[in-house]
Amino acid sequence: MKINKIVKYLILADLAFWSGWGFVTPVFSIFVLEKIVGGSALVVGVATAIYWITKSGLQYPTGLFLDHHKGDHDDYFFLVFGFLVASVIPFSYLLITEPWQLYITQFFFGLGMATSLAGWRAIFTRSIDKGHEATEWSMDDSMLGFGTGITGFVTGYLVYKFGFAPSFIFAGLLGVVSIFFLLFLRENIVGDYRIGIYKDIREIFKIKKNTLK
Repeated sequence: MKINKIVKYLILADLAFWSGWGFVTPVFSIFVLEKIVGGSALVVGVATAIYWITKSGLQYPTGLFLDHHKGDHDDYFFLVFGFLVASVIPFSYLLITEPWQLYITQFFFGLGMATSLAGWRAIFTRSIDKGHEATEWSMDDSMLGFGTGITGFVTGYLVYKFGFAPSFIFAGLLGVVSIFFLLFLRENIVGDYRIGIYKDIREIFKIKKNTLK
């Protein structure tokens, strides 16, 4: 089955990004208990809650904002920005030692995921090949499952043999790879820079300019 370029690269970006997090998720709790000063089940719970509350609290208003500004350029910007922020998180884990540092990191992780998911789903939904909606959504989910499953298996060995650093580095690097896949879409994003948030910004300056006359 032939799929269009936008859908293809969105799936590849998704695969790289979530496969990277397959290096983190299985060992996150162990990392907190062993490497964070005072690490406990409570710290893990608070860190997890901060991520999910931030992501859930910001994702819906982000979606409303993107729907209000027509065109895919805004969605693309939020997608790349979110993936970029989230890709820094695994590297940050290598530097933190205190619970408060972990909590701040989790907040930014939630922020990155809220913006990236809103943008990714908006572009994917509008770009999906007509008549292949179920197939292409299923393809994305299946590839993510295989990717995170494989990296999750490898993570156990890496952490057992070499500690957390290699797994977190691989996670961050795959996040960077996902951004490179998104860059291939830059010329293919449908829309016009004269619409969306860019238009609103110009209108603001235009109003200010006219006001000064």
